[in-house]
Amino acid sequence: MKNTISFIFAFLLFSCQSQESKNLFLENKQPIKMNIANGLELATFAGGCFWCIEAVFLEIEGVKKVVSGYIGGTTKNPTYREIGTGMTGHAEAIQITFDPKVVSYGELLEIFFATHDPTTLNRQGNDVGTQYRSEVFYYNDDQKQLTEAYIKLMTDEKTFKNPIVTRVSAASVFYEAEDYHQNYYNLNRTQSYCSYVITPKIEKLKKIFKDKLKN
Repeated sequence: MKNTISFIFAFLLFSCQSQESKNLFLENKQPIKMNIANGLELATFAGGCFWCIEAVFLEIEGVKKVVSGYIGGTTKNPTYREIGTGMTGHAEAIQITFDPKVVSYGELLEIFFATHDPTTLNRQGNDVGTQYRSEVFYYNDDQKQLTEAYIKLMTDEKTFKNPIVTRVSAASVFYEAEDYHQNYYNLNRTQSYCSYVITPKIEKLKKIFKDKLKN
C-alpha cells in the first residue's frame, strides 16, 4: 500500500511539473517576420544541446550563418544559467540564415530530423529537460506546412520506431546565446562532450549528406 501511495504521489508530481513546463512555453498565434535581405531566409530548430545542431548546420552548403540561442519561452532576455533551470520555457536552439537557391528548407528539415532523435520527449541522450526538446519554429505558412507534411510522411512510413514528439510552433523572439556558446564545437573539438557526443553526429552527417556539405 505504501509503495502504491508513493507511486501515485510521484505520478501527480510529475504531471504537475509537466503542466507547469507547458505553461512556460510561449504560444505565438503568428510567427514574427523574417528581417533579412538578399533573398536569404531563416530557419530555427531546437534538437537538444545547441552545440550539436550548430556544428551540423555549419557544414551545409548554402548555410550562411548559424547562431545558437534561446526561443519559445516567456522570460525576456534569458541567460544560460536561467535556461538550465528549465523554468523559462525556452529551448536551446539555432537560427540558420540560408540561401534557398542553394539549399531548400525541406533539405534543412531532412538534415535536422536525421541528426537528432525526435522521439524522446524533452531530452537528447543524457541532456534532460524542456530546454532540450525537439521543436521547429516556423516563419511562414510554407515552413509550417512543409514541416507538418514531413512529420506526417515520416510517421506514415514508420521512419522511427517510436512516435515523433517534435513540436511545430510559430517563431517568437530568438535570443542570441552568450559569446562562448557560438561556434562551440569548432573551437573546442578536444573537449570531452564534443568528442563523444558531437563528433559522431558530424561523422554521420558526412556519410549521409556528403553531397550537401561545403567544400
